[in-house]
Amino acid sequence: MDKKGKILIVEDDKTIREELQMTLMAAGYEARIMEDFSDPAGSALAVKPDLILLDVNLPKKSGLAICEEIRQYSQVPVIFVTANNTPMDELNGMLRGGDDYVSKPYQLPVLLARIGAVLRRTFGNGAGAPQKTEYKGIVLDIAAACVCKGSKKCDLTKNEMKILHCLFEHPGDFVSRTDIIDYLWDNEVFIDDNTLSVNVTRIRNKLKSIGAGDFIETKRGLGYRIG
Repeated sequence: MDKKGKILIVEDDKTIREELQMTLMAAGYEARIMEDFSDPAGSALAVKPDLILLDVNLPKKSGLAICEEIRQYSQVPVIFVTANNTPMDELNGMLRGGDDYVSKPYQLPVLLARIGAVLRRTFGNGAGAPQKTEYKGIVLDIAAACVCKGSKKCDLTKNEMKILHCLFEHPGDFVSRTDIIDYLWDNEVFIDDNTLSVNVTRIRNKLKSIGAGDFIETKRGLGYRIG
């Protein structure tokens, strides 16, 4: 069976993490578990998962702090899974970099649905798709949220990454501003026409810094294309 994506389970309760691993594998995911919590953020990044299920109450460092460390290097989706279930707990999880928040006890079918929804928002219909895509020597690294040309790279914000990802999905073709905004809204990035212009200008400046200043072309009435 083709795997639907690689999921890392960061949970200190052995019974819970093994149950989650079996459930995810039965659902077609590649499921990894973390057993050494000496450097959870570093260990998580080394696995290069498509999504992380992260408990908040861990033995040496809270999941909230771990998520903040991960966010310094990667935009990999993170779903907090925790017994802390007040509205303020959920808000704090989102503010610290989480993509979703699931309270214990949870129903496994509901958790699987939430995982699928986050993966679709991140990767489109190709959840678990390759986290790097390349066109004419420019590499968009989705997991690391950066764009590279040779040995040079620059970091991208979430909005910048989504805009570039939309253009990479239509290589060589013009994508209208309306289509880009609709794509972003479908992926829960809510921007208007002016904000799109600001983000494209920032992307161009970042591309220029790595020697790819002319990578995005604009044509009045048609929109943008990469090439």
